[in-house]
Order: sequence, then C-alpha cells, then structure tokens
Amino acid sequence: MTPSPLPGCTCFALRKLTRTVSRLYDLHMAGVGLKTTQYSLLKNITRGAMPMAELAEHLATDRTTLTRTLKPLIEAGWVRLSPGADARQRIVTITDEGSAKLASAHQAWRNAQNELEQSLGVDLVQSLHQDAHVAMLNLTPLLNEKCHANTN
Repeated sequence: MTPSPLPGCTCFALRKLTRTVSRLYDLHMAGVGLKTTQYSLLKNITRGAMPMAELAEHLATDRTTLTRTLKPLIEAGWVRLSPGADARQRIVTITDEGSAKLASAHQAWRNAQNELEQSLGVDLVQSLHQDAHVAMLNLTPLLNEKCHANTN
C-alpha cells in the first residue's frame, strides 16, 4: 500500500490545533483571571530573573511580541522589569504577587491538562510533546540560518 500524501498546509493544521487547545486551556484559566499565554509566561519567568532577549529566545518569540504579552502582567503587578547591565537591557522577574497568582492558577492548568489527556489519550499527548520537541530541534537552526542570511 502506498502512503497517502501529506494533507494540505502544515502551518495551517498546526495553528488550527494550537488555537483549539488554547481555547480549552483558556476556558479553565478564565476562572482564575488569566489567559493560557499569561500562565505560561509566568511559569517560564519563575525559572529566574533573565534579560528579555533571553526569555524571548527561550519562548521562541520576538521581543516585540514578548513586550506586548508582558504589559498586562506588569500592570497587574505580577512581573517587574528592571534595568540590566546596559541601558538597552531589561531584566524580567516575577513578583511575590505573580508567584501567588501562578500558584492559584495551577489547579486550573492541571484540570485543563487532565481534560486534554482524557480526550486525546496520554500516549498521543506524549507523542505530540516529543514530535514538537524534535521539530523545534530541526527547525531552529534552519530559521536562525535564514534570519542570519537576511541580515547580511
């Protein structure tokens, strides 16, 4: 039997899946006053104080998008930006209020995660994580190469 051709645009399929998964998590997070993106950002900031550029790289996003996403967290008093080593650098840290908000939201996240695992099955969820990890490992050097070529 011949394998069937890959269906359509991979980018569209992945974006559609991530929008659907995000809606599920957002339904759970709404009860604690957070969006899934905000929860994820707070969770990543708890790794320790770091420059915005480093955080953006870790999240695989650009600094402009990160700045927009951080704005409501800063306004809520959950995140603080401090001057860095030079005038251009800003260090991102979570505040005590941000840590408390994250702790209060953990059960909502856990409920969303459990519901996803029940709906898709733990094996598929683990496979999605592994496949996403491998895809990032393979795509990041390509993207870096293309970005570097465009700056020269």
